[in-house]
Amino acid sequence: MRLLIALAVLICAAPWPATALALEDDEAMLLVAHPAFRDLDYRQTVLLAAPAPNGGHVGVILNRPTRRSLSSLFPEHEPSKKVVDPVHYGGPFSRGALVALVKGDSAPGAGSVQVMRQLYMAFRVNTIDQVIESRPNDARYYVGYVGWRPGELKAEIERGIWSVLGADMDVVFRKDTEGLWEEMLQQTRRIRAERNLAPRLRGDDVLQAAARAAAFSNVIFDAR
Repeated sequence: MRLLIALAVLICAAPWPATALALEDDEAMLLVAHPAFRDLDYRQTVLLAAPAPNGGHVGVILNRPTRRSLSSLFPEHEPSKKVVDPVHYGGPFSRGALVALVKGDSAPGAGSVQVMRQLYMAFRVNTIDQVIESRPNDARYYVGYVGWRPGELKAEIERGIWSVLGADMDVVFRKDTEGLWEEMLQQTRRIRAERNLAPRLRGDDVLQAAARAAAFSNVIFDAR
């Protein structure tokens, strides 16, 4: 995902640490957009991102529900009428394609990527059709998705474009996503505040504390 250099400069200049949590490269994560990120596709968004087989990452925007039902997009497909939730806008990649986040103990079919425990992202039409026909409401359906080449997401996080939180199934499938970005933004700020309040003794502080403890010990146990 190519980003404007001007945007990167603006964000790097802001007093915003690159991430709220340090996660491993092979873990799914929630990405919270920096407040200065004004791109229309990503402004005030929360994304779910996970490693892809090619070494990059794939994900979807979680808080962009549309007003369209799946059956309105595929009126001739009778099983689509069973889907309760609206279709979400997943991202600018392959805007005309349908992808799905599917709950399950195993992959729903070919062309699926495991996002986290008991959650898969399905890309192939046949696999998504099977999900709609057999367990339509065990999934959330998106038009489009987001993709990053190897190393690209890490670079964006280091530049401060995204703040990172651990992935959470309840957040992924939340019914009402209005206010989700604000909630996740406050959570990242709270984590940083707690870290800043944690005592961080320098080496000389540790030595001074040890000396004071030793002096106090001598007073308490003085044999006189």
